[in-house]
Amino acid sequence: MNSIRLALFASAAVFLTLGAAGSFGQGDKAGKMRVYVGTYTGKESKGIYLLELDLATGTLTEKGLAGEANNPSFLAIHPSQKFLYAANEVGNFDGKKGGGVTAYAIDPASGKLTELNKQMSGGSGPCHLVVDKDGKTVLVANYGSGSVASLPIEADGKLKEAASTIQHKGAKAPHAHSIFADAGNRFVLAADLGLDQVLVYQFDAAKSTLTPNDPPFAKLPAGSGPRHFAFHPDGKHAYVINESKSTMTAFNYDAAKGELTEIQTLSTLPADHKGGNSTAEVVVHPSGKFVYGSNRGNDSIAIFAVEADGKLKAVGHEPTQGKTPRNFNVDPTGNYLLAANQNSGTLVLFRIDQTTGLLKATGATAKVPGAVCVKFLPVK
Repeated sequence: MNSIRLALFASAAVFLTLGAAGSFGQGDKAGKMRVYVGTYTGKESKGIYLLELDLATGTLTEKGLAGEANNPSFLAIHPSQKFLYAANEVGNFDGKKGGGVTAYAIDPASGKLTELNKQMSGGSGPCHLVVDKDGKTVLVANYGSGSVASLPIEADGKLKEAASTIQHKGAKAPHAHSIFADAGNRFVLAADLGLDQVLVYQFDAAKSTLTPNDPPFAKLPAGSGPRHFAFHPDGKHAYVINESKSTMTAFNYDAAKGELTEIQTLSTLPADHKGGNSTAEVVVHPSGKFVYGSNRGNDSIAIFAVEADGKLKAVGHEPTQGKTPRNFNVDPTGNYLLAANQNSGTLVLFRIDQTTGLLKATGATAKVPGAVCVKFLPVK
């Protein structure tokens, strides 16, 4: 496995950027963001790490270990901002075959995490998860087994056993790599790297259940390896970054039918790149004006401008100043991009030009061993 492997639409986009962590409002401390970092654990990393970003000065302060965990490779924050969920990307969890999901309470004063409970993820090697828009379900993609699952959330933030588990099937081995609920919370989309498909499910938010949609998926060109997925704030467009071919695919999205229609595919790499590469994360800027994607091998962030019809125009590339940028995120204000370089264990902060979308390193960095996921949360 390859590391077992989004005119102004600010209000909707902040929700997407935070990964269901809520908005940046008047009750938040001016200019302060907590940064939670998921990792692959081992000799150096022990779990989920916490930093603080000062939006006024662009400084990063390391706050240490927020909570111990086993391979908490991807994180999601509850809309209430009270709970955090981690995908435990393992093949055996608590003595059982399969991966897990762990629920944590967030201490509002310190940002530290207290474990609430844990559940099996409905498959092996869970590599991505989100919380639905109502805050009642954790949706998880299991890379190892090629399956997706939905876990109900109780009022106290604890997780119940999976309400539905769906095994992907196809001519090639399935590898579910990401999962997202649309803005209406009616459909759930899952990118499967092995099947070259973005599968679409009808979502019953009240019951936390998934059922196949009609049409059941959008097909990518053979060998693309769709990995991560991001909606545009307008709700009419979406973008998939393809790991194997180092491409970005733009789609029109019909929110009434849960249907994706491909409108464009273009390279994430500079024309003069030589050597191997795979892509990882895709994020749409809160303004909806820019799309960013990470290249592992070229070790850069690909920058695209969004045109009126949802298509993309390549703007440039910015080196991440480290090795293997598996993940990155844009803070809810849209001023900064924070890149997580997995193999060098570094976080590097960039300021975003609001006119061009181009990135400029601020000089602020932090050390987090095995960093693979970045999530922002306003400091109250």
